[in-house]
Amino acid sequence: MTRTIDTHTHILADATIKLLQREIPKLGLKLSAYDDENSVIEVAGVPYRPFPRGGHDVERRFKDMDAAEVDMHLLSVSPQTWLYNQEPAVTAAAATIQNDEIARLCREHPDRFAGIATLPMQAPEKAAGELRRAMTKLGLHGAMIASNVNGKNLDDPSFEPVWAAAAELDAFMVIHPGNVAGTDRLRSYYLNNLIGNPLDTTIAAACLIFGGVMERYPKLDFLMVHAGGFVPYQGGRWVHGWEVRPEPKLHLKHSPQRYLDRLRYDTITHAKAPLEFLIGSAGADRVFLGSDYPYDMGTGECVRQVKAANISAADRDKILGAHAAAILNKKRAPAAAK
Repeated sequence: MTRTIDTHTHILADATIKLLQREIPKLGLKLSAYDDENSVIEVAGVPYRPFPRGGHDVERRFKDMDAAEVDMHLLSVSPQTWLYNQEPAVTAAAATIQNDEIARLCREHPDRFAGIATLPMQAPEKAAGELRRAMTKLGLHGAMIASNVNGKNLDDPSFEPVWAAAAELDAFMVIHPGNVAGTDRLRSYYLNNLIGNPLDTTIAAACLIFGGVMERYPKLDFLMVHAGGFVPYQGGRWVHGWEVRPEPKLHLKHSPQRYLDRLRYDTITHAKAPLEFLIGSAGADRVFLGSDYPYDMGTGECVRQVKAANISAADRDKILGAHAAAILNKKRAPAAAK
């Protein structure tokens, strides 16, 4: 029976919080009660609420995984601790601590956890170095990075060291929205998340394609969370635009279709019809189980949603975990004990 592997989860464990508080007190990291099931996490004076209990309490996470029929979480840090707006040395130190902690959890619970790194992306050389350390010394499988870095799109030439290292290491790279575009018009109704998050994921995908990143690194693929934002629905518009306009050809010799065909997506669509459309259009080989655990805009129903989709048993098994397992089972350096 296929083990279910959730490829889009976040963690800021209690032990990690204590380490960050002790080692980097200037972050002002605080965790305080919000209600019986949630906390408030504050980083550098900015609060986020609600931060569900499973985000920091590992035992609660196990209970939630069992309830969701999820066997394994691919752990990544919480976006609140990317810290791209801090001094690079601070972000690099925090990344080291968080990546070490994810690796520790993976060693302690190898049947339940695998991990990917966070990187100090505002300092690309440091980011490339931390990716190398995380994969070759800690046994992590890649990294999650934001859809932009302090407003700088991912095709910016400064990020070349990161892409070169990721390609060389065959890293599993996940793109997650943050610092989303258009916030001046998205302040009401939680539109910054409802629209802003999938919008910024779409911008990131476009920049990776039209900026030539995927053309320069033919073995470097990206998983775009939240089902790829608007990409699966509007990809044909990109192909048409490249065919009829000169601007999309600036860095792209070939139709964007070949790069669209390399993008990966998680299953977070929140409805059956768009999930079936995604699987039908992208193919099951490029769709990965995802929940966005522990956040309220995620779903604890990801496994059951895939099982309910009108797809073949073979495709269902691939999405639930078979092709994720193949990626995670690639030979990596063993996690070094501390």
